[in-house]
Amino acid sequence: MEPHYYEVNLGWQYSRLGQLSASTLTDTIEVATPPEFPKGMPGVWSPEHLLVAAVAGCFMTTFLAIAENSKLDFEDFDCGAIGKLESIDGTLQISEVKLFPKVLLTDESDQEKAQRVLHKTEKNCLISNSIRARVIMNPSIRIAVKEYD
Repeated sequence: MEPHYYEVNLGWQYSRLGQLSASTLTDTIEVATPPEFPKGMPGVWSPEHLLVAAVAGCFMTTFLAIAENSKLDFEDFDCGAIGKLESIDGTLQISEVKLFPKVLLTDESDQEKAQRVLHKTEKNCLISNSIRARVIMNPSIRIAVKEYD
């Protein structure tokens, strides 16, 4: 595979607030210091949120590709994520990202296939493979309730 490049621009607005954009995207995102830090801004995406969101977003897109290739029939997918910021050897870092993927299957017989797809996703998520933080998956697989007339 040839290298791909993803260019973004960040323009400082005021105080601890910036605006993130990319020439290939239509939306911009405000980004700021999180409120846990001095002069942090509540209600605005922080770099920490964006890092955790990148892991969750990549996990989802990887899952969707692997599920499609594996012909896994599912009704719904979502993935919560929690990033742990801590000081390690005097350096602040996101040391851990916990993922909580939830897969809603349409057929109970697909549970084993769904487990395989989730584990393959965990192994192949390129953002997870690109960061130092430990990524921990806590999956949940449910079966859709079928309504009968």
